[in-house]
Amino acid sequence: MTEHYLDPECGYCQAQAHPEEKHVGDFAYLVGELANSVVVIFNEQSHPGRVIVAHKKHVSEMVDLTDAERNDYFSEVNQVAKALHKLFNPDKINYGAYGDGGSHLHFHLVPKYEGQVEWGTPFAMNPGETFLADDAAYEKIAADLRAELGL
Repeated sequence: MTEHYLDPECGYCQAQAHPEEKHVGDFAYLVGELANSVVVIFNEQSHPGRVIVAHKKHVSEMVDLTDAERNDYFSEVNQVAKALHKLFNPDKINYGAYGDGGSHLHFHLVPKYEGQVEWGTPFAMNPGETFLADDAAYEKIAADLRAELGL
């Protein structure tokens, strides 16, 4: 991938610029980088295993990518989804692409479990109800994902 602009105000860009920092802003914990994307664990874990896959380029829309970049990115979203299915065994994964307040293309991958919170409805963006005990708990999920993703 060619060099691209990294926004100093963007958590996803800063995760690329400073991979030694495990905290991504105040909202996520770094798993690592794939060829075209950055994978982070969303701090709020009402849905165990919820992650975000952000494109490495600081673009707002899919239309800002070439067809090849978009296809490569979605291949990685799929790769992460497969890892989540293996590690968390959800009944379904919801995919959400938002960003009205931000301008970096990213997808939320939200494992859902029949009979549990919000089954049959869209997931809440940030319910603020469930956080893991400490960095070690986030690191355990990150290590398992890294192993599945070959990072």
